[in-house]
Amino acid sequence: MHVRVRVTAGASREHVEEEEGVLSIFVKEPPQDNMANRRVVKIVAERYNVSPSAVRIIAGHQARNKTLEIRMS
Repeated sequence: MHVRVRVTAGASREHVEEEEGVLSIFVKEPPQDNMANRRVVKIVAERYNVSPSAVRIIAGHQARNKTLEIRMS
């Protein structure tokens, strides 16, 4: 399963919005050292009730718009 995500790093509070099939994820972590990406993976894993190891970024590693792959058991 693929999920499109738009990330805002350095937000004042964490939250998730969904609009037209795209998740907008706001994380407190900065975009440095892959910190925001790691938090996004954890949030998506919690949302879809899978382990973080089942979620990986397949496009947009250094961009705000990302595509994530979720392996469902």
